[in-house]
Amino acid sequence: MRLGYTLVYVADVEATVDFYERAFGLERRFVHESGQYAEMETGSTALAFAAHGMSAGVGIPVRPNLPEKMAAGIELCLVTDEPESAYERAIAAGAVPVHPVEVKPWGQKVSYVRDLNGCLLEICSPVGA
Repeated sequence: MRLGYTLVYVADVEATVDFYERAFGLERRFVHESGQYAEMETGSTALAFAAHGMSAGVGIPVRPNLPEKMAAGIELCLVTDEPESAYERAIAAGAVPVHPVEVKPWGQKVSYVRDLNGCLLEICSPVGA
């Protein structure tokens, strides 16, 4: 078994895709013509977004991420060789700063932001870099 993709339910798929392009430099892999589903190019495991109503439509209600509420108990992690500039780019694009870049005891550089939906993202250097 392998992880195929991570799916995040969001209020506005197109706005989220646009944000992830501007904030993190990710590219669209696929956007459904309905505007209710999209995937970003993130390597072998895609990051996907679906409209809130899609989960209920298949009988699986979810608690939406909301910017004004505490972040849900999941974190997306984006790895880069330049976490400082990636953090600044994300903030400039509208990400909400949570914690600036700091060097962890094991040498990894780690920072945190929240996206326009309130999702928590870690922006970090590769482990052991």
